[in-house]
Amino acid sequence: MATMTTLGYADLPALLIRLTGDEKHDWSSISTLDTIWVLYDRVLREGDRFLLSKGHGPTAYYAVLAAKGLLPLETLDDFGEFDSPLGHHPDRMLAPGVELSSGSLGHGLPIAAGVALTGRRVYCLLGDAELEEGSNWEAVQFAGRERLASLTAIVIDNRSSTHGWPGGIGPRFEAEGWTSGTADGRNHNALEGALTAPRTGRPHVVVTVVTP
Repeated sequence: MATMTTLGYADLPALLIRLTGDEKHDWSSISTLDTIWVLYDRVLREGDRFLLSKGHGPTAYYAVLAAKGLLPLETLDDFGEFDSPLGHHPDRMLAPGVELSSGSLGHGLPIAAGVALTGRRVYCLLGDAELEEGSNWEAVQFAGRERLASLTAIVIDNRSSTHGWPGGIGPRFEAEGWTSGTADGRNHNALEGALTAPRTGRPHVVVTVVTP
């Protein structure tokens, strides 16, 4: 029988340990853990959408979904196995609670912009290296021109991009009509504040800085 329960932030390390294998992408996943937790614990409301564009390190996502009772705990133990619903990339057709099949980088933000066109609040999580995919900047330009105020992009800046972003990530979004904020990617209060900042009629990006 599937075990559905609600756990707290302190339980996440034990849940992550249950997810094993060579494709775990530890650093990619760990750098997103606090941001995803704050979203599900403090920010997301009924009707909101969360899209994990940074889908090549989904174990933190799975752990948070399990902690929030959206995913059976025992499915964590079979991560990546042939008949497991939890793949090395999340599949919305298999994993309960997952809203976007991702892993091929650069797809999430364009999809999020489409969702925002309907007026629904949508949060899309990307990585700093993922921004090297040109499709992201087409979405950034479109969202800025259309003033998609219900769209929030969250960029996990864990210094993994090939050439870095001289001048900063936030100002590049601002040049396309977005507002921007930054937060320590481990500070839950700072993350909540940045993610719930008052809307100004424009899309918003939160750059969360995470260091090893």
